Amino acid sequence: MRAGRDCPLDYRLPRDAFAGEALFDCDSLYVVGGLYGNRQALAAVQRLLRAEPQARLAFNGDAHWFDRDPAVFQAVEQGLQGHLVLRGNVETELGRGADSGAGCGCAYPMSVDDAVVERSNAIQAELGRTVQRLPGLAAQLAARPACALVSVGGRRVAISHGDERSLAGWDCAREALAEPARQRQLDDWFAATGVQALATSHTCAAAALNLGSGALINNGAAGLSNFAGGRYGLLSRIATTPHPDALYRCERAGLYIEALALHYDHHAFLAEFDRQWPAGSPAASSYRSRILAAGLEPPQAALLGGFTLNPHSGCAPETRIG
Repeated sequence: MRAGRDCPLDYRLPRDAFAGEALFDCDSLYVVGGLYGNRQALAAVQRLLRAEPQARLAFNGDAHWFDRDPAVFQAVEQGLQGHLVLRGNVETELGRGADSGAGCGCAYPMSVDDAVVERSNAIQAELGRTVQRLPGLAAQLAARPACALVSVGGRRVAISHGDERSLAGWDCAREALAEPARQRQLDDWFAATGVQALATSHTCAAAALNLGSGALINNGAAGLSNFAGGRYGLLSRIATTPHPDALYRCERAGLYIEALALHYDHHAFLAEFDRQWPAGSPAASSYRSRILAAGLEPPQAALLGGFTLNPHSGCAPETRIG
């Protein structure tokens, strides 16, 4: 197994992973993927929830990544309590208690440079040492489910860290979703399962696609800058009513599938990041420039079809793609 490149067999989701009864029904759901140990972003999530207290909250993996400090790691864990919490590849590997050979478990495609993969494996190793200092935490992480089926307004909503087939799959990455064959495959899956919306993250780049039988929303990262000129994370909101501040959305039979900006305290996060990951460290080399929002695309780049930019969000003029 090539650490950071290959996907362990136990990352595969069961064929019936999204069958059966939903865990709960609600009118508004927030899905937070890629929090990455950014506790300032977690505080911003909590502020959004206070403004919409009837909403349910799901964390769909990689809640940890930059929280190398055990105190920060524990603070993030505390903030997850009481909500639906799934495990991503980060938590899966931290929960094993031994090296599986998968490294970070990201299953990076070959388009990602080897140096990036090596740095991610090094970050994962540092986090492993953090978890070893926190008795009982590895088992807590390992016990989390890999995916979930919930209901919003009586409509089936699937939540996965990677894609509909694998915990760390890349088939909900923007590049894969742009392929017509993949779009047909995903649309067939929506039709077969009765799922109206699939919420994912993992790829660290936002994507949104509305097909004939269902819609995919990938929030990219809640704990990192996503778009040029914007020092904010993203989360997905799926609800029976639209949010006035959504960056972009689609509507399916009364279900609104949206991306919300997560405006966290950038300066406090950067200071905490620099304290934990000084210059020359693997996380600083891979991520610090992105934290500063350098060289990222505009929000339109996330829209692969059927989603509309919100002209009132302040991110861009209204545009419909597809």
